[in-house]
Amino acid sequence: MRKSVAVLGSTGSIGTQTLDVIERIGTDHIDVLHLVANRSSPLLAEQAKRFPQATASATLTHGPSVLVDAVMDPRVDTVVVAVSGAAALEATIAACKRGLRVCIATKEVLVAAGALVMQLAKDHGATLLPIDSEHSALFQAMQGYGPETIDRMHLTASGGPFRTWSAEQIQNATISDALNHPTWKMGGKITIDSASMMNKGLEIIEACWLYGIPESRVDVVVHPQSIVHSLVEFKDGSLLAQMGYPDMRLPIQIALLHPIKLDTGIPRLHPTQMGTLTFDAPDTGKFPALELARQAMRNGGTVPAVMNAANEAVVAGFLENKCSFAQMHDIVADAMDAVQRLDPMNLTDILDVDTQARAYVTSCLEKHIGAS
Repeated sequence: MRKSVAVLGSTGSIGTQTLDVIERIGTDHIDVLHLVANRSSPLLAEQAKRFPQATASATLTHGPSVLVDAVMDPRVDTVVVAVSGAAALEATIAACKRGLRVCIATKEVLVAAGALVMQLAKDHGATLLPIDSEHSALFQAMQGYGPETIDRMHLTASGGPFRTWSAEQIQNATISDALNHPTWKMGGKITIDSASMMNKGLEIIEACWLYGIPESRVDVVVHPQSIVHSLVEFKDGSLLAQMGYPDMRLPIQIALLHPIKLDTGIPRLHPTQMGTLTFDAPDTGKFPALELARQAMRNGGTVPAVMNAANEAVVAGFLENKCSFAQMHDIVADAMDAVQRLDPMNLTDILDVDTQARAYVTSCLEKHIGAS
């Protein structure tokens, strides 16, 4: 069936790869109706030429409402959410209320508001599909099986640039060290999250909401080859894994087309090319962000939203040399203690604690700079 798509965040890493995938799929299957970016740029102009039927907008020029406006276009049936912050949440909620296919690449949507988003999707018949290698792998392995058949989920992690580093070395890591990911080419924020393994913490929370499984049954395994993208362990003891090259275009294509399968020329992995595959337990002493995320999920309410917002703010601070790599964890943990937990939660509550957490981190960073 032909799909009509709005791409929110079209000039970012996921957005540009989404448009590559759509061109590979072809206009027989997908029309792009909206391209929304943060700012006007030569890249956005070039995308508009490639997809002349699409309306191209920039939030800095037209305001953040253009994201929701694109979602509310009655012709749109599929939305790719690849923008960050509260704008992504509001656009996702609008898409859920319309009962659309929502392809989520933005982690904070489910981390900050998983209960709200999943309930809206259920109430309005929306379909949430992840644009993420690990959650796409879980989704593929689960086809034909319900949550009641699953014993555990195993999220694979590359281990990032600091997998073999000592705790002392990690304490003194520089920005360039943290951005030197061995496998994936990603944006700055997610690359720093990979270095701290906060990205896996966020993915634990996402998996809980997407697949209806408790945090205690979602594991993380370090798999530096990045060939196995995650595994599902069923109650009968069988393990199903999804494997392939570390290429985000396949999860994007699956989110857009499922259950249709097309050969669009994305590179394939032959079993003889896999080599040796290794799996190890993560060192939570060196990477305390994993336990921080589990704690946030166990505490519930708005605590995950606080953690997510504080982490976003402190990563930005680290990238601006306002704190050290090691200090990021402590600041996020302190924010989780400082900002009041709200329960039950709604969108207003989430946006409120998001603002409070960011303000708290800003204050911490200013004190650190003043003392340095």
